[in-house]
Amino acid sequence: MHEDHNALGVALGLRPTQPITLVRPHAAHRAARYFLEKFQGTSMYAVKANPSPDLIAALWEAGITHFDVASIAEVRLVRGLLPTATLCFMHPVKGAEAIAEAYHVHGVRTFSLDSEGELAKIVAATATDGVAAADLTLCVRLRVSSAHSKLSLASKFGVAAEDSAPLLMAARQAADALGLCFHVGSQAMSPQAYADAMAQVRAAIVAAGVTVDVVDVGGGFPSVYPGMEPIALAAYFEVIHRAFESLPVSYSAELWCEPGRALSAEYASVLVRVEARKDDVLYINDGAYGALFDAAHINWRFPAKLVREGGSRAKSMGFSFYGPTCDDMDFMRGPFELPADVRAGDYIELGMLGAYGSAMRTGFNGFTAGATIVARDEPMDSVYGEETALPDNVVTLRQK
Repeated sequence: MHEDHNALGVALGLRPTQPITLVRPHAAHRAARYFLEKFQGTSMYAVKANPSPDLIAALWEAGITHFDVASIAEVRLVRGLLPTATLCFMHPVKGAEAIAEAYHVHGVRTFSLDSEGELAKIVAATATDGVAAADLTLCVRLRVSSAHSKLSLASKFGVAAEDSAPLLMAARQAADALGLCFHVGSQAMSPQAYADAMAQVRAAIVAAGVTVDVVDVGGGFPSVYPGMEPIALAAYFEVIHRAFESLPVSYSAELWCEPGRALSAEYASVLVRVEARKDDVLYINDGAYGALFDAAHINWRFPAKLVREGGSRAKSMGFSFYGPTCDDMDFMRGPFELPADVRAGDYIELGMLGAYGSAMRTGFNGFTAGATIVARDEPMDSVYGEETALPDNVVTLRQK
């Protein structure tokens, strides 16, 4: 098995012609332990952020036992990897066949919903010989603001708190355990997002007058990117815990969260090659149809580092990227800060791509990823501090 010390060693030793994914299981382990030790409730990984079996295994080994699955494919994936994991089907709109398979074949008992039509669908699909299931945990999704988040999730799903009472009362009749859930949007930059959402939870509980067994604050927990440096995650937890304790059901309800980005972003980076340079634009071998979907479509910036023997003493400047396809839309505006003398043949490491990076890859125009390498050095940035950081160590090559 091939071994190298770091991204530079990979570049020099392999001279890769395709993008290389560098993964750091120890970073995922650290993120999982942080949530497990500091969040006063159940932390379940949102699989859609990165469905890598190796990442899922790393999180399981760190102690994550609950997984937010949002499609029947994710249900099958995680159940096949982890027969004893707890799976929660948290997509509010599902096919009846997916619900039935999840419940009857894969042992899923927790489902989210945001309408009476979805409630009826779940009840029918989980019944056995006409007898309704008696072991369902049903989580009604509230629509809350995404004002504090970089990517809004406020329009597609959720029932408004002021309209939720009839649905909550109906779900209470069908559920063994009743939950309320929400999503404040991706990359929430202020804990106030959760405080505001929990106020909506309180209003919904009071209006419906029902007993709630689960309060699920969803995802939105941020990672760190250029121009997006959040305050400590502990501050988010403090706000959530305080808001939860103030709820009338806190004495008996469970508190859940669904981190995706926060558990996976630091897990992976991508090593790309510069194929050409035109002024302040670099043509690289990954892009909008690969791991850089967010960089292209929502102008997400990622940390960039020149990977060249001897480095560079040139001043930094901002670059834009074109990806490898023939599509003009395969463009990442950035700016990505790199030494001004970067040139064709150089390699660049792009960090914090464990979340919504490899998960977004396509094979468009024939461009795909190369090998995956397990690295023991540290991610390019971290929201988890340096107290558990590891020194540079060996990386091992694992071909797909």
